Amino acid sequence: MKAYVFPGQGAQYVGMGKDVYENNPMAKELFEKANEILGFRITDLMFEGTDEDLKQTKVTQPAIFLHSVILAKTLGHDFKPEMVAGHSLGEFSALVAAGALSFEDGLKLVSQRAMAMQKACEIKPSTMAAIVGLDDATVEDVCGAIEDVVVPANYNCPGQLVISGTFEGIDKACELLKEKGAKRALKLPVGGAFHSPLMEPARTELAEAINNTQFNIPVCPIYQNVDAKPQTDPENIKANLISQLTAPVKWTQTVQNMIADGGDHFTEIGPGKVLQGLIKKVDRKMVTEGISQLQ
Repeated sequence: MKAYVFPGQGAQYVGMGKDVYENNPMAKELFEKANEILGFRITDLMFEGTDEDLKQTKVTQPAIFLHSVILAKTLGHDFKPEMVAGHSLGEFSALVAAGALSFEDGLKLVSQRAMAMQKACEIKPSTMAAIVGLDDATVEDVCGAIEDVVVPANYNCPGQLVISGTFEGIDKACELLKEKGAKRALKLPVGGAFHSPLMEPARTELAEAINNTQFNIPVCPIYQNVDAKPQTDPENIKANLISQLTAPVKWTQTVQNMIADGGDHFTEIGPGKVLQGLIKKVDRKMVTEGISQLQ
């Protein structure tokens, strides 16, 4: 079965999407529509901006979303997903690609999500750290024993878990996890504690926007971050999307479930190759490929 997966924040690079914009009239039209919806020329920042420009959450999230979704649309009849999933922000790309959300509504929600997350980060300065070389249970136990807010945020693949929390909580957890034998406990250059209780102000704000948006039945099941299970019911999809901001991304479990349900060919659409690498770490036998440029 053909599975399509969509990357999240961190995959951005200067120049992303430029070839698609310049060589496909439909893509150019969609990019220009995006500039109108957002109220600024995101294409200028994507194609000729600086790394610093692209690192701003309000730019990063719509930029990755646009690159992924517009590439999927350029595939036309060749895009026949039997299952889809997206990592964090990538879940919105997956929903638009699978027809559960319109392009316009998807972009508006991504933009609102980015702004809401930015605000939540300013309310309580916080961060994330990647923990490599420990089993999930050990990381969960250490986080659970710390008084500050620190929680598992991204279950990326076996032996790689990202934690999220206050600066104090993350520092304590990194120290304890190294003592437990972590190969690496590395703080990440992110703006805040995504997928943690510290994102509650953003979740509340986004919930209203999601509940006021029209969702349709997707053309195939979408495996969502919150429960790693296939969903097609628009109400379930909405509820999971709202919970996603404060809940961990169960990517390891998502890939395992997609494979168990017959997924054997994974195509990552959008910038970077991160998800292909993670899928291989879940199961080396999987066929993976990436589409990051016009085919």
